[in-house]
Amino acid sequence: MSELYPNPTAVPPALEYLTQIDQILVHQKIELLEGIIGFETNNQHEIKNSMGQKIFHAKENTDCCTRNICGPVRSFELEIKDNFDQEVIHLIRPYRCTSCCFPCCLQKMEVQAPPGNAIGYIKQDWHMFKPKFSLYDMSKTKVLSIEGPCCAISCCGDVNFDVTSKDGHSVGRISKQWSDLIKESQDNSSIKDNYGVNFPMDLDVRMKAVLLGACFLIDFIFFEQTGNSGHQWGEVVMNSLPLA
Repeated sequence: MSELYPNPTAVPPALEYLTQIDQILVHQKIELLEGIIGFETNNQHEIKNSMGQKIFHAKENTDCCTRNICGPVRSFELEIKDNFDQEVIHLIRPYRCTSCCFPCCLQKMEVQAPPGNAIGYIKQDWHMFKPKFSLYDMSKTKVLSIEGPCCAISCCGDVNFDVTSKDGHSVGRISKQWSDLIKESQDNSSIKDNYGVNFPMDLDVRMKAVLLGACFLIDFIFFEQTGNSGHQWGEVVMNSLPLA
């Protein structure tokens, strides 16, 4: 990993815990007003380790008009805080196009840790049929790539997004997994979506944070729009594979 991630000891404050884990679970919480009348509220998430222990919590910071007029294509800022309510990661997504007809204005996101200090970037790559993204480190050097399927629709099956290193070797996978809607509603009445992020243990913590940001961006682009239809119940999992 050292050739991909220079100076791996420079861990941003409050992210030291990420050096010890290779999996993160993210649960999107149901907001009462949104569940009753469909009024779009700021998304909130709980972020846990593989043992189910809460390590971070996240909340979208977007005004009411932007959320309900622009919908899932809206610009937003997402604050990720630790258990002491101190912000440790800040995600910024500007308003961009979603159509492949506008290759100069595709999706992107900046990842900061701590807030105000950019540690990585996510940019959507133009492709006529498939969703593709490039992940960059703080020096804007491309480190990872993500490629999704032609049809990113969860219909009784998984939707896989493959993660590769810059030399083309597979290092992980992001999957939105179909879950039984009735069982999900009975067992997790306060949870709308479940996500998982798996990565190599020795991946630089800054890129772990960027992958977490990519999980949120992919959810907004491909799955947030179908939230009120009930099809978004599911799980996104990043399954890591060893680097070659």
